[in-house]
Amino acid sequence: METVNTPTSKRKWKPSIPHVYVILFSLVIVAAISTYIFPSGEYERMVDEAGRTIVVADTYKETVSTPASFWSIFQAVHKGMVNSAGIIFYIFIVGGSFGILQATGAIEAAVGSIAQKMKGKEILIIPILMTFFGLSGAMLGLAEETIPYITILVPLMLLIGYDSMVGTAVVLLGTSAGFTAAFMNPFTVGVAQGIAEVPLFSGLHLRILFFVIFLAVSIWYVMRYARKIKKDPTKSALYNDTDSDSFKIPDTILTLTNRHKIIFVILLGTLVTLAFGVIKFGWYLSEIAGLFLFMGILMGLVGKMNFSQISEQFIEGCRVLVMGALVVGVANAILVVLQDGKIMDTILYGFSSVIGDMPAGFAAFGMYMVQCLLNYIIPSGSGQAALTMPIMAPLSDLVGVTRQTAVLAFQFGDGISNIFTPTSGYFMAGLALAKISWVKWVKWIFPLILIHYVLGAIFVTIAHYIGFS
Repeated sequence: METVNTPTSKRKWKPSIPHVYVILFSLVIVAAISTYIFPSGEYERMVDEAGRTIVVADTYKETVSTPASFWSIFQAVHKGMVNSAGIIFYIFIVGGSFGILQATGAIEAAVGSIAQKMKGKEILIIPILMTFFGLSGAMLGLAEETIPYITILVPLMLLIGYDSMVGTAVVLLGTSAGFTAAFMNPFTVGVAQGIAEVPLFSGLHLRILFFVIFLAVSIWYVMRYARKIKKDPTKSALYNDTDSDSFKIPDTILTLTNRHKIIFVILLGTLVTLAFGVIKFGWYLSEIAGLFLFMGILMGLVGKMNFSQISEQFIEGCRVLVMGALVVGVANAILVVLQDGKIMDTILYGFSSVIGDMPAGFAAFGMYMVQCLLNYIIPSGSGQAALTMPIMAPLSDLVGVTRQTAVLAFQFGDGISNIFTPTSGYFMAGLALAKISWVKWVKWIFPLILIHYVLGAIFVTIAHYIGFS
C-alpha cells in the first residue's frame, strides 16, 4: 500500500496583544537598560505643612552612577510587591467584601425589580439602570463585577423592542462613566490619592459634578440610539445579526426581598461612615479596608450565609481582582529599578525641563494625554496609578500643577478607553457575553469616546485654572 504524503497546512501567524504582565516586565527590562544610558541624579526633597514629601525645584544634581544588574531585574518584582503591599492587600480586602455582596443576590434583585416596575415606561429603564451602574463604578469601583448583568439585561432589552447593543451599553457605559469620573472609587481615586499624598477622597464636590456630566452624556447617547431603533429596527447597529436570536428571556427574575433591602441599608451605612471617617478622622487604607471587611461579614450574615460560605465568597471576590491587585506590585518594580539606578529624578528633570517653560495649563493637559495613551497598554487602574503617580505627583509640584489635578488627569486618562481598547479584559468579556463583535461596538461607540476625551480635557483644564486641591 502506497502512502501519500500531503503537505501540512502552515499556520498563519496572527498578531496578538501581550498580557499586561508581559508589557510591564518588558518595561522593567527597559528601565534597567536605561540605567546604563541616562546619567544618575537626585533632587532634594522636603516635607511640607500637609506632611507630603515634595521635590524642591532647581536642586537637581548628578550623582554617582548605580546601574541595575541582571539579577536585580528579577529581585525588583519582589521589592515592588513589598513596597505596594498596603495597596495590594487593600484591593484584595475591598474586592473580597464586594464578592460577598455579589453573592447575596441583592444587586441582581435590584436590577430585576427596576425592570419589572418600568413596564410601559421602558425608555426610563435606561437612565435609572445606568445611574445605578454609574454609582456602582463611582463609589464602589465595580467593573468586572457588573459583567454578569449583561446576560440579564440583553434579553430584557430585546423583549422591550431594543437590541443587544442597548442592553450591553446600559451596563458598560453606566459603569464606565462612574469609574472614569469616580468620586469615591477605592481602586483608582483612593490608590492614586494615597500615592500622591493628598487626603483620601478629597475634592469630592468637583468630582461629583464631573461624574454627573459624564453620566448624563452617556445616558443621552444610549437613549438617543434606543429611541431611533425603536421607531425603525433597521437602524440598529446589529440589524440582521443572527447572534441576537440566541438569547432567551430568563424564566425567573429576582426581586428585592426584605433581606436585600437590609443589605442595601448596610451598604448605604458603610458609604456614609466611610465619608465621615475620611473627612473627620483622616482614615486611610487600613481603616477603610477594615470598614469594608465588617460590611462584607454583616451582609453575608443577613444573606443567610454561614461563616464558611462568607469566607468562600470573600475568596471569590479576591480571585476576580488577583490580576489587577498584583499588577500594582509589578508596576512598582519599574519604579524600584529607576530609583535604585538613581534615574527617576533624571526623568523628572527631563520632563520638567521640556514643559517647565510652558503655561501650566499645557502641563496639566500633557499629563492627561500621557495617562490616556498609557491606558491602552496598562488597562489596570490601580496598576497605572502605581506606575505613573510616583512620577506625576512630584512632576506636578515642579511645573505648577496641583497634585489633585494630577490625580484627576490620571483618573480620566485611565477610565475613558476601558470600554474601547481590546486590552481591557473585562470589557472584551462583556462583549463576548452579549455576542457583539469588537468592530461593531467600536463603530457604534466611537463618537461618544471622542466626546468623553474632549470632556476629560476640558475638566482637567478647568481643575488646573481653579487651583483644584
